[in-house]
Amino acid sequence: MTRHIRHAAFFCLLLLAALLVNAARVQVVRAPEYDANPANRRPAIARYQQPRGDILVGGRPVTGSRDTGEHLRFERTYADGPMWAPVTGFASQEYGTTLLEHAEDGLLSGADPMLAPLPLWNDVTGFPNPGGDVVTTLHAGAQRAAYEGLGRRKGAVAAIEPATGRILALVSTPSYDPGELSGNGQAALRTWRRLNDDPDRPMLNRAVRRTYPPGSTFKVVTAAAALDAGLVRDLDAPTRSPEPYTLPGTRTRLTDEEPGCADASLREAFERSCNTVFAKLGVDVGVTALAASAEGFGFNDDGLRIPFSVARSTFDTSVDRPQLALSAIGQYNTRATPLQMAMVAAAVAGGGQARTPYLVERTTRAGGGIVSAAGSRPARQVMRPSTAVRLKELMTGVVESGTGGNAAIRGATVGGKTGTAQHGVGNSGTPYAWFVSWAQGAGDLEPKVAVAVVVEGTAADHGDVSGNGLAAPVARAVMEAVLKG
Repeated sequence: MTRHIRHAAFFCLLLLAALLVNAARVQVVRAPEYDANPANRRPAIARYQQPRGDILVGGRPVTGSRDTGEHLRFERTYADGPMWAPVTGFASQEYGTTLLEHAEDGLLSGADPMLAPLPLWNDVTGFPNPGGDVVTTLHAGAQRAAYEGLGRRKGAVAAIEPATGRILALVSTPSYDPGELSGNGQAALRTWRRLNDDPDRPMLNRAVRRTYPPGSTFKVVTAAAALDAGLVRDLDAPTRSPEPYTLPGTRTRLTDEEPGCADASLREAFERSCNTVFAKLGVDVGVTALAASAEGFGFNDDGLRIPFSVARSTFDTSVDRPQLALSAIGQYNTRATPLQMAMVAAAVAGGGQARTPYLVERTTRAGGGIVSAAGSRPARQVMRPSTAVRLKELMTGVVESGTGGNAAIRGATVGGKTGTAQHGVGNSGTPYAWFVSWAQGAGDLEPKVAVAVVVEGTAADHGDVSGNGLAAPVARAVMEAVLKG
């Protein structure tokens, strides 16, 4: 009888061991497989069981969470959603996350282990961490000025604080309300289809994810390269530039929109935006030096993140001499995001030093404790300080007596550069209107803001597209908002 009891006990132990082994296999070995199974709704239910952390601008949240009372309990909400969408992106139960909602998803959702007070704390308690908050560098007044300034036009604005690299505004129009994508019902599905079918592509972040030919705004880079190389020593000396200018090795003649560019000085050419002078100057500088200058400003860098990725701005380094002439005036294969051109203006305003732009000042726990902070960003010298001084003088002249008068601000020093970029087959597309600028208040020791604006003109604008007419007023509004504090 005792022997049978021992056998039964041993068999029960084997069953218990098998049960433990199987439980370990299911919970440890095959856990990732079960977690990834589309039929498993537990991770999604757990993810939306608590409010998401917030994205803050000027100490105020521009996001929130709404309790739906459903299995996926909390949905994302947005205040002034279309204005902030190029920064926040969306957080959808059905379509995932984009932009800042995606880059900081771990912190906002509470999944980031840095939010736990102690290692393995959540494994012991079984409770998730509350979502953390993301404090941005944005200036609410500048963002609103940019958004309202663009209005119904298609375009984008980027604004930077030159001394730090802090992004003050990031706007793209037309925009959309990300809150309409938050849920998982038919309304979100209809919105998703409508936005994806819209030919104006409202979900495209034109400020950082689209590149444009920068047109004459690129002449800031060409001028910097020429000044650094010593090809121009006197801003008022004749440049020995013909008008029209025949592209090297071709019979193609480049002309200017207005007379007076033949043999113009660099100051006159910059203020009048003479294509002939800068095309010749680019050829004289050479592709190696001009490419080095462009790359110093940030062109050809495919690793920029703010913290979400930024499209690569390009300067073609394999061009021949006639192509180089066109590249030097911001055409041919030269392309830039508005953020990149704001970086160019910021480097001039910053005395020739460029700082990597960033959008997140710090991240915090729900209780306010700091998880991470941006800290100071290293600067790189992209031109000689003396070159930056002369470029500031040239850009100031554009606003005071040149093509950029619409950017002038009473009581402030403003420097700028207009641009009208051709595109399309045979330049058949409606030109893009550009304006890049910086501004320094009367009581400021250094420029406080650098801005780039691009406006995609409509067919009705074709004959009236200009950087001064369409883009400069928007830049002025953004600069005024920052100077006011």
